[in-house]
Amino acid sequence: MRIPPRIATLGGVAALVSTLLVGGVTATAATAAPTAVGSICYSNLPSQAHDTLDLIEVGGPYPYSQDGGVFQNREGILPSQSASYYHEYTVITPGSSNRGARRIVTGNKTDEDYYTSDHYASFSLVKYSC
Repeated sequence: MRIPPRIATLGGVAALVSTLLVGGVTATAATAAPTAVGSICYSNLPSQAHDTLDLIEVGGPYPYSQDGGVFQNREGILPSQSASYYHEYTVITPGSSNRGARRIVTGNKTDEDYYTSDHYASFSLVKYSC
């Protein structure tokens, strides 16, 4: 298994995971947005997600013009960040005639990667160390 080189810069992942876990606990039940951020081992991602992460690492070319565009986090599931913090990339779905529902969403600051297989209804933080 080849792990993308940018993962070596993920010293802040433990802090991010702590923030995700603690952040949802501190909000009151009445105001808390539903949180659906889990985690997934890099090795458990579909092979097409590995391909997408490889393309992100080298800067493309991407299969769809929307790839690399700003992800606005309208669902509020990912941690709140500035408007241009997150970017989304298509994970090819074999047999699909369109982009499908699978995406990788990246964050700028600590190079975190999130995978969604259900078009933003839930996200899993990609863990490279398992």
